[in-house]
Amino acid sequence: MLPIVTPVEMRAVDLAVAPQLDQYIERAGAAVARAAMRMLGGTYGRTVNVIVGVGNNGADGRVAARMLVDRGVKVRVFDVADCPRQLPAADLVIDAAFGTGFHGRWDPPDVGGTRVLAVDLPSGVNALTGSASGPVLPADHTVTFQALKPGLLMPPGSQLVGDLELVDIGLGERVHAHAHAHLVQQSDVASWLPHRPATAHKWRAATRIVAGSVGMTGAAALAAHAAMRSGAGMVQLSAVGCLVTDSSLEVVQRPLQGPVWARALLDSLDRFHSLVIGPGIGRDDTTAKETRAVVLEASVPTVVDGDGLFAMAWNAEGAGALLRRRTMPTVLTPHDGEYHLLTGSPPAPDRFVAARRLATDTGCVVLLKGPATVVAEPDGRVLVITTGDERLATAGSGDVLAGIIGGLLAQGMAPFHAAASSAWLHGRASRRAPAFGMVAGDIADHLPAVFEELA
Repeated sequence: MLPIVTPVEMRAVDLAVAPQLDQYIERAGAAVARAAMRMLGGTYGRTVNVIVGVGNNGADGRVAARMLVDRGVKVRVFDVADCPRQLPAADLVIDAAFGTGFHGRWDPPDVGGTRVLAVDLPSGVNALTGSASGPVLPADHTVTFQALKPGLLMPPGSQLVGDLELVDIGLGERVHAHAHAHLVQQSDVASWLPHRPATAHKWRAATRIVAGSVGMTGAAALAAHAAMRSGAGMVQLSAVGCLVTDSSLEVVQRPLQGPVWARALLDSLDRFHSLVIGPGIGRDDTTAKETRAVVLEASVPTVVDGDGLFAMAWNAEGAGALLRRRTMPTVLTPHDGEYHLLTGSPPAPDRFVAARRLATDTGCVVLLKGPATVVAEPDGRVLVITTGDERLATAGSGDVLAGIIGGLLAQGMAPFHAAASSAWLHGRASRRAPAFGMVAGDIADHLPAVFEELA
């Protein structure tokens, strides 16, 4: 996992190393100079414009400028306070104007078509949220030091960084002491995934999926198929009042008959190792009441998704009070609208804080969907996943994600890692599909190949 630190956490690191700050600035500047030389393709006859501010970011830029001069590069240094509106022609611009502590607005100069190398993050991007209060000089390459910052991973900041390079400058121990969030890597998912023993049988990793209703059977089919593709040995699908005619052949169906079905369902969970409830089951009062009863009493790890989240929100106690009564692990999978339903307000611009608050309030693992998916534990730990892209903005992709989580929970994965791994797998599988025309069902069909990569 790669550490992610907020501006406040990074300031704490800087204070801890204040007596040796100059040596870390030298290392950071050297890393910028190396990146610049790679972008230039050499140093002979090259010209570089460097924009510098007054903080550590500017100091990094000045060190890089000095080192480039030593290598024969013609360097012009422009102080941000009196930078011209248009920079003279050059082969590269180094943006070292502002760093993680920037607040306010900056109007960058016109650099024409010159490529830009940003130091730590493009100047003007909010390091906490990725937002920008004014124009930003888009970078072709960004060098950031020791830890990622949330604003590098959240749009629009994530769309302004270009190629992102994380450089170790020797602050590792101090950064890890302050970091409470991490970016999930392929090696992490590979290490978390369970391995099926030689003595395994289909009931060893069984998941029950309560999803679908008349007119909404697609959600059920997608969730069940994804659970099968994620390693569940047995999937039983229970739709409300109907059969799911387009379900996979391997999925066993046990429809929920009549308006009152919670008790019968709860009494039949003894052989299952996880439960997924909510995709497409409907929002009428009776269904919501039965859903709440199941979530409250289910004795297996449970994923609450879609209409299940609506049911949690639509009660007199409030979602937090209700879910805190659960005794087994629970994963909630809201998008921004469902988060609003659960909490009464949309997610805060700081999405790490938003996910943590809901996790703390409910006692559940929270997977907050978005361009960068944020998974939070009630204890405050956060994992971030960035494997997905705009292909996931298609009907049913969330149902697939819920099924993957259910499949991994059934195999014994810890809920925090199961949620994060599922988001990583979900995004990685979607990238195997064509950039245009992908539908949600394609995601599950690409999962076996992604699991093979991990193996």
